[in-house]
Amino acid sequence: MILRATRYVVVAAIAAAALVSLSACVPNAHTRATTTAATSIKVTSTASKCAISSSSAPSGTVNFTITNSADQVTEFYVLAKDGVQIMGEAENIAPGAPRTLTIQLGPGDYFTTCKPGMVGAGVGRAAFTVTKSGTKIELTGDAKTQTAAAAASYVAYVKNQVAQLVPATQSFVTAYLAGDMTTAKSLYPQARAFYERIEPVAESFGHLDPELDAREADVATGDQWTGWHRLEKDLWPPAAADNGGTAYLPLTAAERASVANKLDQDTLQLSNEVNAPAYTVSIDALSNGAIGLLDEVAKSKITGEEEVWSHTDLWDFQANLDGAREAYEGVRAIVAGKNPQLVDQIDSTLAGLEKQLAAHGSIQSGFADYNQLSAEQVRQLAGGVNALGEPLSKLTAALVD
Repeated sequence: MILRATRYVVVAAIAAAALVSLSACVPNAHTRATTTAATSIKVTSTASKCAISSSSAPSGTVNFTITNSADQVTEFYVLAKDGVQIMGEAENIAPGAPRTLTIQLGPGDYFTTCKPGMVGAGVGRAAFTVTKSGTKIELTGDAKTQTAAAAASYVAYVKNQVAQLVPATQSFVTAYLAGDMTTAKSLYPQARAFYERIEPVAESFGHLDPELDAREADVATGDQWTGWHRLEKDLWPPAAADNGGTAYLPLTAAERASVANKLDQDTLQLSNEVNAPAYTVSIDALSNGAIGLLDEVAKSKITGEEEVWSHTDLWDFQANLDGAREAYEGVRAIVAGKNPQLVDQIDSTLAGLEKQLAAHGSIQSGFADYNQLSAEQVRQLAGGVNALGEPLSKLTAALVD
């Protein structure tokens, strides 16, 4: 994949973490019966290793501070016992710029791993054990009520977005398979908006996000490339100069049917997952979800890498902001009672970034192609992302403190 250097702005790494545990109980410093200090663990990521300073921690809040000693960006993951479900992740960790992932972990067995270059299976997978801390952590009173209400509201939001994603995807697939490329192109960014608003949810189910949303550059050698971006490239076929110097070979009819039908099936699987009776979210999943969505903007939307063929990045940008606001609003009242200054800062910077983006259009009316923006317009958007990233990165720590 070739990017035009004059079109992109390098964005400084922002914020920690993406979606975390879907089952952990989150403490509140003002209402818990007893308290336990957060455990701090150091992680060193290199090109071939993922070394952690401790292979165990007591249950409760765990702060993983990751230092990247390699010469490319990396990611850090905490995985469930099955090695697939993502309990917490920190993405886009630049060399020499430490990041902290704050998550809640209950007693049990987990794995830690790093992913240099943010592609492939990762390196240095190691067992990580969380022991019973002996401290009962339980929310009481108003905080417990607020937490339950926030979780229920966000689950309802996720289900609503997926309920719209399923038919929107089906309409897109139908147009694409019928050869109606004009309609398929118009439906592509509209349907993806439902997905982009809740992307951390798909990431939490392990395999679904890579199969639905992997970019070409993310696919390891030998792996099959499926999902939205495989069809995007076929809808907006690149010139040889933008395709590694090789003429693009369109998908055959059989290949089209295979990729499109898999997109449809994987979307239905996502719907099944979020509509399962046991599906829920923890309170720190909301705050880390908001952080993760903004990190998505910084990592691939501002750089123009997400929609490199269609240039519909601004639709994704807006959808990520929509989802981040929804997740943030769920915990806002709780954080306001503990750190009102932080809430004021997030409120103002979030509104400012939304206003900046609105100047370029909307999901309903459409946006300009991202490659039509000037370097100065991209720089201004990057500045807005960085301005919001700084206070938003403190949200989870303020919530679980």
